Amino acid sequence: MLRLRAAARAVVRPGGRGAPRSGGDALARRPPAAPYPCPVSSPAPDSLLGPADIRELAAALGVRPTKQRGQNFVIDANTVRRIVRTAEVRPDDTVVEVGPGLGSLTLALLEAADRVTAVEIDDVLAAALPATVAARMPARADRFALVHSDAMHVTELPGPAPTALVANLPYNVAVPVLLHMLDTFPSIERTLVMVQSEVADRLAAAPGSKVYGVPSVKANWYAEVKRAGAIGRNVFWPAPNVDSGLVSLVRRTEPIRTTATKRQVFAVVDAAFAQRRKTLRAALAGWAGSAAAAEAALVAAGVSPQARGESLTVEEFARIAEHAQQGA
Repeated sequence: MLRLRAAARAVVRPGGRGAPRSGGDALARRPPAAPYPCPVSSPAPDSLLGPADIRELAAALGVRPTKQRGQNFVIDANTVRRIVRTAEVRPDDTVVEVGPGLGSLTLALLEAADRVTAVEIDDVLAAALPATVAARMPARADRFALVHSDAMHVTELPGPAPTALVANLPYNVAVPVLLHMLDTFPSIERTLVMVQSEVADRLAAAPGSKVYGVPSVKANWYAEVKRAGAIGRNVFWPAPNVDSGLVSLVRRTEPIRTTATKRQVFAVVDAAFAQRRKTLRAALAGWAGSAAAAEAALVAAGVSPQARGESLTVEEFARIAEHAQQGA
């Protein structure tokens, strides 16, 4: 263990703590294996990381999971393989993973996909991951690429366009990261994310549900969304205080038919749920310029001015945005 820690300290981290976070200047395509330690003293029966491997690697790197970044590392090989199966990852897929951490899910994805690109913001974790992949799965190392960046700033990825997104997303940034990736990379056909159970419920909620809101509507703009399972707390290190859930998103084969732009539709959605207890006539008054203008747009769109945002589909929000533009 002392030798592993010494090796970790000897590595020069790319860019240090002030490394750039934008997508364009932080791409790293399969950097040469650094002398970062990889779990070896208690190897798993296969290429994946087990609980002892995760803790040994974290200790050697001096990594302590932080609440600030919502870091909870998956330590169960069966769970990551279940995630890959549920995501229906295919041998011809190019998968993008956000927040790979120590590489538990990354390795499972490399077993199933053609290529995997991982986006990691943490300096130490980003520097260590290529060496872990090379040591645990050398035959697939040339199929792995790393982007050292904040996912919210990523606008391009190395290699072929991604066809799938699979990630264990921190609860505090899960929705904005998910929506950014779906918007930025239209080639992503299938998505499976593991998020806090409450967030999973909101993303997959249908109109009329008490938890239906902005995340539900915006996710549905891009894809058909559904809950895809639950994940227990004991498969994480450290164990979180909340349960987790899987959410599946399959991109729409045909986009929402509307003459309004995404920005215009999302502006209506934001306004409707900013005051969700109010009728749409009142909630959209500021957005439309007046309550009367809001009512006119609602009536033209075939939506009752007395309805509330939680009862509307994404298509109805689009119609409201269209008629507001027509009346402007």
